[in-house]
Amino acid sequence: MTSLEQEFLEKIEKHKGIIFKISKMYMDEKDDRDDLFQEITYQVWKAYPKFKGESEFSTWLYRIALNTAIIFLKNEKRRSFIANEDFSDYKIVQEEFDQEKEEKLSAMYKAIHQLNPIDKAFIFYYLEDFSGKEISEQMGISEGNVRVKMNRAKNKLKDILNTNTY
Repeated sequence: MTSLEQEFLEKIEKHKGIIFKISKMYMDEKDDRDDLFQEITYQVWKAYPKFKGESEFSTWLYRIALNTAIIFLKNEKRRSFIANEDFSDYKIVQEEFDQEKEEKLSAMYKAIHQLNPIDKAFIFYYLEDFSGKEISEQMGISEGNVRVKMNRAKNKLKDILNTNTY
Protein backbone atom coordinates (compact mmCIF):
# COMPACT_ATOMS: atom_id res chain seq x y z
CA MET A 1 0.00 0.00 0.00
CA THR A 2 1.36 3.40 -0.95
CA SER A 3 1.63 6.27 1.49
CA LEU A 4 -1.08 8.12 -0.49
CA GLU A 5 -3.46 5.18 -0.05
CA GLN A 6 -2.64 4.90 3.65
CA GLU A 7 -3.12 8.64 4.18
CA PHE A 8 -6.45 8.50 2.33
CA LEU A 9 -7.73 5.55 4.36
CA GLU A 10 -6.80 7.28 7.63
CA LYS A 11 -8.64 10.45 6.62
CA ILE A 12 -11.71 8.52 5.46
CA GLU A 13 -11.77 6.54 8.69
CA LYS A 14 -11.53 9.75 10.72
CA HIS A 15 -14.28 11.51 8.72
CA LYS A 16 -16.56 8.62 7.73
CA GLY A 17 -19.31 10.09 9.92
CA ILE A 18 -19.72 12.90 7.38
CA ILE A 19 -20.26 10.39 4.58
CA PHE A 20 -22.65 8.36 6.74
CA LYS A 21 -24.75 11.43 7.64
CA ILE A 22 -25.04 12.58 4.05
CA SER A 23 -25.88 9.07 2.89
CA LYS A 24 -28.59 8.79 5.52
CA MET A 25 -29.96 12.21 4.64
CA TYR A 26 -30.31 11.46 0.95
CA MET A 27 -31.32 7.79 0.98
CA ASP A 28 -33.94 6.16 3.15
CA GLU A 29 -33.23 2.51 2.31
CA LYS A 30 -30.16 0.83 3.82
CA ASP A 31 -28.99 -0.64 0.51
CA ASP A 32 -29.30 2.76 -1.15
CA ARG A 33 -27.38 4.40 1.73
CA ASP A 34 -24.65 1.78 1.39
CA ASP A 35 -24.45 2.39 -2.36
CA LEU A 36 -24.25 6.16 -1.86
CA PHE A 37 -21.63 5.77 0.89
CA GLN A 38 -19.55 3.68 -1.52
CA GLU A 39 -20.05 6.14 -4.39
CA ILE A 40 -19.01 9.09 -2.22
CA THR A 41 -15.92 7.22 -1.03
CA TYR A 42 -15.05 6.36 -4.63
CA GLN A 43 -15.48 9.97 -5.82
CA VAL A 44 -13.37 11.25 -2.93
CA TRP A 45 -10.66 8.71 -3.80
CA LYS A 46 -10.70 9.80 -7.46
CA ALA A 47 -10.35 13.44 -6.44
CA TYR A 48 -7.90 12.88 -3.57
CA PRO A 49 -4.69 13.30 -5.60
CA LYS A 50 -5.90 16.84 -6.42
CA PHE A 51 -6.51 17.73 -2.76
CA LYS A 52 -3.92 20.39 -1.99
CA GLY A 53 -4.77 21.03 1.63
CA GLU A 54 -5.83 24.63 0.97
CA SER A 55 -8.89 23.93 3.10
CA GLU A 56 -9.60 21.43 5.83
CA PHE A 57 -10.06 17.88 4.55
CA SER A 58 -13.53 17.79 6.15
CA THR A 59 -14.60 20.94 4.26
CA TRP A 60 -13.36 19.48 0.99
CA LEU A 61 -15.08 16.17 1.82
CA TYR A 62 -18.42 17.91 2.54
CA ARG A 63 -18.40 19.53 -0.88
CA ILE A 64 -17.62 16.32 -2.77
CA ALA A 65 -20.03 14.26 -0.67
CA LEU A 66 -22.95 16.65 -1.14
CA ASN A 67 -22.32 17.04 -4.86
CA THR A 68 -22.05 13.27 -5.25
CA ALA A 69 -25.27 12.73 -3.30
CA ILE A 70 -27.17 15.22 -5.46
CA ILE A 71 -25.86 13.68 -8.69
CA PHE A 72 -26.47 10.16 -7.37
CA LEU A 73 -30.04 11.08 -6.50
CA LYS A 74 -30.68 12.60 -9.92
CA ASN A 75 -29.07 9.70 -11.78
CA GLU A 76 -30.99 7.10 -9.83
CA LYS A 77 -34.20 9.18 -9.84
CA ARG A 78 -34.70 8.38 -6.19
CA ARG A 79 -36.59 10.50 -3.70
CA SER A 80 -36.68 10.49 0.08
CA PHE A 81 -37.75 12.58 3.73
CA ILE A 82 -36.85 15.74 8.59
CA ALA A 83 -39.00 17.14 11.57
CA ASN A 84 -39.52 20.15 14.09
CA GLU A 85 -39.66 23.87 14.03
CA ASP A 86 -36.43 24.85 15.68
CA PHE A 87 -34.58 21.64 14.80
CA SER A 88 -32.34 22.02 17.85
CA ASP A 89 -33.33 18.57 19.13
CA TYR A 90 -31.99 17.10 15.91
CA LYS A 91 -28.42 18.31 15.85
CA ILE A 92 -26.33 15.39 14.73
CA VAL A 93 -23.90 14.58 17.49
CA GLN A 94 -22.43 11.42 18.86
CA GLU A 95 -23.96 10.58 22.20
CA GLU A 96 -25.02 7.54 24.16
CA PHE A 97 -28.00 5.71 22.64
CA ASP A 98 -31.29 7.34 23.61
CA GLN A 99 -34.49 5.74 22.27
CA GLU A 100 -36.47 8.98 22.26
CA LYS A 101 -33.72 10.87 20.43
CA GLU A 102 -33.36 7.98 18.01
CA GLU A 103 -37.08 8.20 17.21
CA LYS A 104 -36.82 11.96 16.71
CA LEU A 105 -33.84 11.48 14.41
CA SER A 106 -35.74 8.86 12.46
CA ALA A 107 -38.69 11.24 12.05
CA MET A 108 -36.34 14.01 11.03
CA TYR A 109 -34.69 11.88 8.37
CA LYS A 110 -38.07 10.81 7.00
CA ALA A 111 -39.08 14.43 6.68
CA ILE A 112 -35.71 15.42 5.16
CA HIS A 113 -36.12 12.76 2.51
CA GLN A 114 -39.15 14.65 1.22
CA LEU A 115 -37.06 17.75 0.46
CA ASN A 116 -35.39 18.36 -2.88
CA PRO A 117 -31.61 17.73 -3.03
CA ILE A 118 -30.62 21.39 -2.66
CA ASP A 119 -32.88 21.96 0.35
CA LYS A 120 -31.41 18.81 1.90
CA ALA A 121 -27.94 20.30 1.55
CA PHE A 122 -29.02 23.51 3.30
CA ILE A 123 -30.63 21.54 6.14
CA PHE A 124 -27.48 19.42 6.43
CA TYR A 125 -25.31 22.53 6.73
CA TYR A 126 -27.72 23.96 9.30
CA LEU A 127 -27.63 20.79 11.39
CA GLU A 128 -23.86 20.73 11.20
CA ASP A 129 -23.69 24.34 12.52
CA PHE A 130 -22.02 25.78 9.43
CA SER A 131 -21.96 29.57 9.37
CA GLY A 132 -23.55 31.54 6.56
CA LYS A 133 -20.09 32.37 5.30
CA GLU A 134 -19.01 28.72 5.27
CA ILE A 135 -22.17 27.69 3.45
CA SER A 136 -21.67 30.53 0.99
CA GLU A 137 -18.16 29.31 0.23
CA GLN A 138 -19.29 25.68 -0.08
CA MET A 139 -22.29 26.41 -2.30
CA GLY A 140 -20.71 29.22 -4.32
CA ILE A 141 -23.50 31.72 -3.59
CA SER A 142 -23.72 34.94 -1.60
CA GLU A 143 -24.38 34.94 2.15
CA GLY A 144 -27.63 36.80 1.53
CA ASN A 145 -28.73 34.09 -0.87
CA VAL A 146 -27.74 31.48 1.72
CA ARG A 147 -30.04 33.12 4.31
CA VAL A 148 -32.95 33.19 1.87
CA LYS A 149 -32.48 29.59 0.73
CA MET A 150 -31.89 28.39 4.31
CA ASN A 151 -35.12 30.00 5.50
CA ARG A 152 -37.04 28.50 2.59
CA ALA A 153 -35.61 25.04 3.28
CA LYS A 154 -36.44 25.29 6.99
CA ASN A 155 -39.97 26.48 6.18
CA LYS A 156 -40.49 23.57 3.78
CA LEU A 157 -39.28 21.23 6.50
CA LYS A 158 -41.64 22.79 9.04
CA ASP A 159 -44.52 22.33 6.63
CA ILE A 160 -43.65 18.67 6.15
CA LEU A 161 -43.40 18.14 9.89
CA ASN A 162 -46.65 19.92 10.57
CA THR A 163 -48.56 17.85 8.02
CA ASN A 164 -47.05 14.42 8.75
CA THR A 165 -46.89 12.29 11.83
CA TYR A 166 -43.99 9.88 12.02
